[in-house]
Amino acid sequence: MDDCTAHGPTALSLDQAVARIDRGFGPVTGTEEVPLRAALGRVLAEDVIAPLNVPPADVSAMDGWGYAAGTGAEVAGGFRHLSVVGRVPAGSSFDGVVGAGQAVRIFTGAPVPAGADTVAMQEDCQGEGDGVLVPAALKRGANIRPAGEDMTAGSVVLRPGQRLRAQEVGLAAAVGRASLSVRKRLRVVLFSTGDELREPGTPKPNHAIYDANRYTLAAQLDALGVEVRDLGILPDRPDATRAALADAAGTADLLITSGGVSVGEEDHVKAAVDALGSIDLWTLAIKPGKPLALGRVGNTPFLGLPGNPVSAMVTFLLVGRPLVLRLSGAMSTATPRSLVVAGFSFDKKAGRREFLRARLERGADGRPLAVKFPSNSSGVLTSMVEADGLVDMPAETTAIRPGDLVDFLPFTGLFA
Repeated sequence: MDDCTAHGPTALSLDQAVARIDRGFGPVTGTEEVPLRAALGRVLAEDVIAPLNVPPADVSAMDGWGYAAGTGAEVAGGFRHLSVVGRVPAGSSFDGVVGAGQAVRIFTGAPVPAGADTVAMQEDCQGEGDGVLVPAALKRGANIRPAGEDMTAGSVVLRPGQRLRAQEVGLAAAVGRASLSVRKRLRVVLFSTGDELREPGTPKPNHAIYDANRYTLAAQLDALGVEVRDLGILPDRPDATRAALADAAGTADLLITSGGVSVGEEDHVKAAVDALGSIDLWTLAIKPGKPLALGRVGNTPFLGLPGNPVSAMVTFLLVGRPLVLRLSGAMSTATPRSLVVAGFSFDKKAGRREFLRARLERGADGRPLAVKFPSNSSGVLTSMVEADGLVDMPAETTAIRPGDLVDFLPFTGLFA
């Protein structure tokens, strides 16, 4: 077995790790009131109760004519003749009562007048002098949205812990809310370690590399709506690492590092966390994803990610994302996934769960087809650019063949 990716018998499964996060961590942030335009991506901290029915009254679902079904004189061609007695645009009302054999011109969203119980859409009707011909066979209630069809007064329409998407923001507006109580943004301190790292845009000797991990991780954190404080690159010195962690712990809700959590002589993060707090999780039976550390510095949660760029991104998506969501108060930390068809062959040994980088194409049958990136290296960041997501290969599975259905984790769902 490749020593770089070997996992001992004490390695936790990914499901065990996420369950440990759900058990061991809870929301750490307070709340604040924000206007709706600032609520996107935030975690709701209150029940939102509809104070009114939506729609507030029976309204027309179409442009057409409103009338009482079954009234009016039947004429040739399967129509009924009705006298038009009014006009009801959206935003106005008809104060009278629509009598038998009468109709009102009505538009989408306008309240249905008293006496009317059906709307015939204009495409099915014919004007005739001061009257209208409507389909005789139209059933009572057609093309009417009843009061409270969407929401009823007194019902809870949004609950605490929901991450607010565009549709939740719009729903809050629909019940008249101008602002919402949300969890305060999680404060995350981020830094990289390694004397080989240089800041992008600065001179670099041949033996050094530019630090990509802080930028990919910061972007992933930004997408989750947290506040990021970037400490930059720390030198490979035990005193500097320990001091930075101790100082940051007092002002952060979560500490995240990249690199320095292995067992090499120049990897000082794990030892510093052990001295200042505890390491609760060390080895995961996944690839890519070694090494990874989860623990606390004092009382502040700590996540130590691998130094290889693909491993850092993937372990953040699989472990860091659920941790951030849990600490932020989100009620769901589930990883989005869907079934797609494999367009490749791949073999592995049992016992380790692997996440393969793949892009999606349209198969011959029209279904999404996953095409694996050629390299499995944790250092090939271009694979994450060319991929649309990750194929989840369970620990007990030893082979994937073309045509197999596989779990696919789309980046579009993971990066938000």
